[in-house]
Amino acid sequence: MNQRTLANPIKAKGIGLHTGHESIMTLRPAPPNTGIVFRRVDCDPVIEFKVSPEIVGETMLCTTIVKDQPQGRVKIATIEHLMSALAGVGIDNVFIDITSDEVPIMDGSSSHFIFLLQSAGVEIQPVAKRFIRILKSIRVENDKGGSAEFNPYNGFRLNFSIEFDHPAFSTTAEKMTLEFSSTSYFKEVSRARTFGFMKDMEMLRQRNLALGASLENAIGLDDQGVMNVEGLRDKDEFVRHKILDAVGDLYMIGHPIIGEFTAHKSGHALNNQLLRALQSCPEAYEIVSFDKEPSPIQYGSSKILV
Repeated sequence: MNQRTLANPIKAKGIGLHTGHESIMTLRPAPPNTGIVFRRVDCDPVIEFKVSPEIVGETMLCTTIVKDQPQGRVKIATIEHLMSALAGVGIDNVFIDITSDEVPIMDGSSSHFIFLLQSAGVEIQPVAKRFIRILKSIRVENDKGGSAEFNPYNGFRLNFSIEFDHPAFSTTAEKMTLEFSSTSYFKEVSRARTFGFMKDMEMLRQRNLALGASLENAIGLDDQGVMNVEGLRDKDEFVRHKILDAVGDLYMIGHPIIGEFTAHKSGHALNNQLLRALQSCPEAYEIVSFDKEPSPIQYGSSKILV
């Protein structure tokens, strides 16, 4: 099981969900052990963000990475769907050049990003892939009844449960388990879209959030139910999207995780808090590679279709 990068550069263009800003994003191959590096190429000089839990500076409705510069705080918002796609395809090393302060939202899921990565092609690199194996249970909670935890497990299993007081959630599953592999990720969660409540829109826009949101890039919920004419892509789309988010948030640690993740009413803040708690407890994990034995996490060919 070796590290992976892209075979070719590839470009995408779109608007940000929260800022409404248009951006052009170019994904480029990177050498072994580079990691995932975002680059604000509209800044002079270019500002680089190598992903890690510590550079997550804002978690209000999305995961935002930040760097404090002499000219002020520089950000890249809503990186979780792209990070989720990178985890799904198993990309270890990539440069992501972006011309604005938010990753394009595309259709609100990670499926467009997966198509982008597959179109670029995957190059297997001559260096062993590194994993983080959970050795000891770690748990975090918040004051809203949310929790997230890691437990030892020989694979990557995600258990997620949600709880919303809204009619649209009365007919959809409130919990789901995903045994992660590229194939299961593509088929089970990659097409699940982000969602939001119309009652919150005025408040969000006063905070300069959801400025680019529409029914073309999110599921809209009014007092009665789903506003999108086409309805849901899957009857359990809400909890599937929360797993999609979690896969992206957890990949901020820089390596695939071998372990079990269990969360209830968790979000970007709690997911990031769990990663930081893990890093603060060195005896709770180890870095491993699989040179001769099979990896407990399977990544399919770049030819797998969504």
